[in-house]
Amino acid sequence: MEVVGVDACGKLGWVGIRLVDGRYAGGVVDVRLETLIARTPQARVVAVDMPLGLMGEKWRDADHGAKDLLGARRSSVFMVAPEAAWQEATHADASEVCRQLTGSGLSAQAWALRDKLLEARACWTADPARVFEVHPEVSFFALAGRTPLLFPKKTWRGQMLRRNLLADAGIGLPDALGEADRVPVDDVLDAAAAAWSAHRIATGASKSVPAVPQLDAGGRAVEIRY
Repeated sequence: MEVVGVDACGKLGWVGIRLVDGRYAGGVVDVRLETLIARTPQARVVAVDMPLGLMGEKWRDADHGAKDLLGARRSSVFMVAPEAAWQEATHADASEVCRQLTGSGLSAQAWALRDKLLEARACWTADPARVFEVHPEVSFFALAGRTPLLFPKKTWRGQMLRRNLLADAGIGLPDALGEADRVPVDDVLDAAAAAWSAHRIATGASKSVPAVPQLDAGGRAVEIRY
């Protein structure tokens, strides 16, 4: 059984880590998420580190719940604005729409996700049975026995801790990753954690934040799976 975990990686686009029966099976990099998914046609689940479900007039419970779980790593979770804000062309306009709907503006860090968020949402709405939202820090929280990690992912200790947690779960990342050799280390680790969650989704072992998801205007679950 094949799955793929995907993380955004700046100008390179997206990096995917493939697992077959829970073990590392290769890396793939593509500028477009749609193309990356098309290149992994056998993947039963595609788990993407990007907000997918959006609410109409409120913040997402998924983000509040993930922050509560992560403790010291809570800053890795951005509050995701209601859907209307993402249709604006500028951060200032989007933040104003968000403030009108929720009482608070939209952070610049969250707004920086806009293009990739909209790209990932298009893939999700096209294939909702196969594409799922995950968050790597929530996945690593679960891998560590439901304990927030002490060290940030861009530090040496943080990266070694994450690589070891993946190895302990049977996902040994080799020194040579082929296409993914050019991807920053933290993005590879995040994609691998997303792949771990993808395997759990495919086998029916995953959990969600929140346990009872909100529903968007189309009746789809707004949740982070892990």
